[in-house]
Amino acid sequence: MARTRFLFSSDFHGSETVWRKFLNAARIFDLDALILSGDMTAKVMVPIIRQPDGTYRASLLGRDYVLTEEEVPKFEEKCRLIAYIPYRTTPEEARRIGTDEDYRENLFERLEAETIRHWLSLIPDRVPEKCKVIMSPGNDDKFSVDEVLRNDPRVVYGSDEVVWLDDEHEVLCCGWANKTPFNSPRELTEEELEAKLESLVARVQNLRKAIFCIHVPPYDTPIDTAPALDKDLRPVVRGSQVVMVPVGSKAVRRIIEKYQPLLALHGHVHESPGFVRIGRTQCLNPGSEYNEGIFKGFLVEVDGDRILKLQRVEA
Repeated sequence: MARTRFLFSSDFHGSETVWRKFLNAARIFDLDALILSGDMTAKVMVPIIRQPDGTYRASLLGRDYVLTEEEVPKFEEKCRLIAYIPYRTTPEEARRIGTDEDYRENLFERLEAETIRHWLSLIPDRVPEKCKVIMSPGNDDKFSVDEVLRNDPRVVYGSDEVVWLDDEHEVLCCGWANKTPFNSPRELTEEELEAKLESLVARVQNLRKAIFCIHVPPYDTPIDTAPALDKDLRPVVRGSQVVMVPVGSKAVRRIIEKYQPLLALHGHVHESPGFVRIGRTQCLNPGSEYNEGIFKGFLVEVDGDRILKLQRVEA
C-alpha cells in the first residue's frame, strides 16, 4: 500500500498571495504532493506609464497614482498580491495596448508566462524535494504557460496526461472545459471533451486507485452551481435573488459515473466549494476566493483504494 498525503487546489488567477500559501503548505502539512488544477494566470494588466519628467502614472482599483522610480517596485508588488499583472511601458505603447487587440493579447500572453516562471522560481525555497508539484493548466490559461511548466525541473506537467502521484495512484489531468460564455482558450463541446477524457482513461492502469484531476466539475451537482448570466454577462436577478444554475460538464459526469475512480478533483466554479459522491467516487471542488487573497484547498490522504483523510483548508 502507498499512503500518500497531498493538498489540492485550483483557480488562483494570478494571486501570488494564494500561490505562496499553497507552496508553504508543503512543509506545514508534511506533504508528499501538491496538486493544482489550472487557472493560474491573471485576468487584468496594469500599465505603469513612464512620463517625460521621469515619474510613472498608473491606476489601480479606481485610484490614480503618480510614482517615482523608487516607488514603482512596491507598487508592482501590490499589483501582484491582488492578482493583477503590472507592466512598465511608455505613453506610445500604452496607446497601442488600448487600440490594438492583437498586440494587447500577445503582450498579455507573454506577461502571463513570465508570471508563472516567477512563481515556479519560488518552489525550491518553499517545497521540500520529496514533495511532488503536479500542475495542469485550466481553461483560462493560455498555451504559452504549458512550455513554462514543461521546462521546470520541479514540476510534474499534467495537462492531457496520466502521471504518477506515488507507486500506486495515477492522476489523470485534463484542464479543458465545456463551452462557457467567455470564449476561454481551452474549451470543447461536450462530445469533444468526452472523447478526450475517454482517450485519457484508456491509459489508466488501475481505476479503483485512480484520481481524476479534471478542471471542470460534473454537471448538476452541489459543486458546479454558478450565477446565470444575461446576454451582457451580468448575473440574472429575480426577486432580489441571484439565479443559480449548473454550469459543469455532462461529459465529465458521464465519465465519472462510468469509470468510478477513487477521487475526482475539480475547480472552475468558484462559487461552489464542497464535495459530493457520484457512486463510489468522491468529487471535490475547493472553490476560490483568490481576489481576497484567501487560499482554499483540500488536504487528502489516500492509501490504496481508500481515502483516509479529507479536510478543507482555508488560509
